[in-house]
Amino acid sequence: MKNTPIDRKLIDEAINSFQINDLAKATIREVKAIAAHAEQLSGVEFIKMEMGVPGLPPSEIGVQAEIEALNNGIASLYPEISGLPELKKEASNFVKAFINIDISPESCIPVTGSMQGSYASFMVCTQCDDKKDTILFIDPGFPVQKQQLIVMGEKYETFDVYNYRGKKLHDKLESFLKKGNISAIVYSNPNNPSWICLKDEELKIIGDLANQYDVIILEDLAYFAMDFRSDMSTPYQPPYQPSVANYTDNYVLMISGSKAFSYAGQRIGVTCISDKLYHRAYPGLTKRYGGGTFGSIFVQRILYALTSGTSHSAQYAMAAMLKAACAGKYNFLNDVKVYGERARKLKDIFLKNGFYLVYDNDLGDPVADGFYFTIGYPGMTSGELMKELMYYGVSAISLVTTGSNQKGLRACTSFIKDHQYAQLEERMKLFYKNNPIK
Repeated sequence: MKNTPIDRKLIDEAINSFQINDLAKATIREVKAIAAHAEQLSGVEFIKMEMGVPGLPPSEIGVQAEIEALNNGIASLYPEISGLPELKKEASNFVKAFINIDISPESCIPVTGSMQGSYASFMVCTQCDDKKDTILFIDPGFPVQKQQLIVMGEKYETFDVYNYRGKKLHDKLESFLKKGNISAIVYSNPNNPSWICLKDEELKIIGDLANQYDVIILEDLAYFAMDFRSDMSTPYQPPYQPSVANYTDNYVLMISGSKAFSYAGQRIGVTCISDKLYHRAYPGLTKRYGGGTFGSIFVQRILYALTSGTSHSAQYAMAAMLKAACAGKYNFLNDVKVYGERARKLKDIFLKNGFYLVYDNDLGDPVADGFYFTIGYPGMTSGELMKELMYYGVSAISLVTTGSNQKGLRACTSFIKDHQYAQLEERMKLFYKNNPIK
């Protein structure tokens, strides 16, 4: 029996207690619960890399603006569903400053985090045209977005982009689009979980095909400008956050307050719809609602039915953060660069001890160091590696749950503490010794 930091029987019993038949398919929350349970029973500190939750203090600019709004009595008033005018204006400015795209304030809609932005977007997109009833995921991706579609009872298709980077992306995408059932395409950039970043040539392919087949692109910018290989922190100056918005008017941009501004707890984001799409009428929407446009249905029907608007005080916080960023008074990327530094240190430890990076390059360039990275170990499936690492007090989620066809795990840097690098180094040396590569 291998000597491991945590008794193998204890981990096995912890997993069994959650009645999970296939660990590779365990949800993020289930993995978190197993790790917490095992940590409590064993007394061994876990190095937790399963949850994609910000681990940094929130923006003080946002906190102070929200406190001021609350002190002024804003909590007693319903917010406008379409959003606080100041936030709509600052979101429009932010998109111009950091993506170099023009979107009017009207088309920038506050949402209860990008999770609600994607949920509402999925609903509208699948209602536009009766024949287009399916969402296409460029995977790997955020597992909960598929869960949203399951909750809605809507259809989705997916493919792993691993073997379809660059020009290869065109034919793969078109093989889905030419069937005529795809209403929207969704992806994150930078990507959760792989941290690959789609290049302009790939975004142009996506945009051109969106125009050709009249599909809507849902671009999830949860990790806005966090490709630390280039500095995108200066407003109104290149380099800008890459976006499909440069190549099509059929787009919805989802900008989150959670990661770039470390404001996750207040559930605030902005969904920015192209002006052309916002004002476009669709036969499916007219049939269902008796009229309206993509944008008006998004706001007055979908968001009204979901939450009647977004937390009033959080909108003041988001407006203040965006305003300060656009004015060059708040370099939000400086606050989150620590994620890249952590990733570099963690990758180094894993690579020295027999692991490899699963998604390891962007069209020949090394993948950036950021919020996530992906690891595999020779001879082990995703589930086997996930379970084996738990014996060493390390938790991460399987790539299986992200729509990836590759063997390996997603590791998140957000909860890593300074003293844990030495712990991980010691444990992975033992892991390497106990699991010799053949």
